[in-house]
Amino acid sequence: MIRTVKQFFEKYVTSSPRNTDNVSDHSLQIATAALLIEMMRADAEISVDEQKKITETIRLKFKLTDTETAELMQLAEEKIWKSTGYFEFTTLMNKGLSHKQKIKVIEHLWDVAFADAILDKHEEYMVRKIAGLIHVSHKDFIETKLRVKKKLQPFSGEYPSQAIRNE
Repeated sequence: MIRTVKQFFEKYVTSSPRNTDNVSDHSLQIATAALLIEMMRADAEISVDEQKKITETIRLKFKLTDTETAELMQLAEEKIWKSTGYFEFTTLMNKGLSHKQKIKVIEHLWDVAFADAILDKHEEYMVRKIAGLIHVSHKDFIETKLRVKKKLQPFSGEYPSQAIRNE
């Protein structure tokens, strides 16, 4: 398993850089996965819905197989344990993502936050913090939040129970 993870890392870490700062696609994938995993943990209640949303998002966003998705998530977990905060991940995003791509990351974070139909105050704080670190404006932060909420809106016109929990 370790050899497979190393091969996966070597395969993607040497991929062509996205910009002049030489940030690899794989580094950006790990950074994105790490922030999504941290988002899931923000409220200290990890739900199956949140886990599924992260796995689905990573698999679809990066066009990975189930095995590659699991390996990427494992690498992201390892990076999380070695990191001292979000700065390591957000710095990579600032160097390697366009503004539009950063907004998409914020959208994915909101998707995870709303996956269990309850927006916890810690989840909202984390999305706000990440948005600031990757230079996404408050306007884009709010518009993205509302866009995600609208996607979740049932046909009846009512939102699912998404009140912010103050626990």
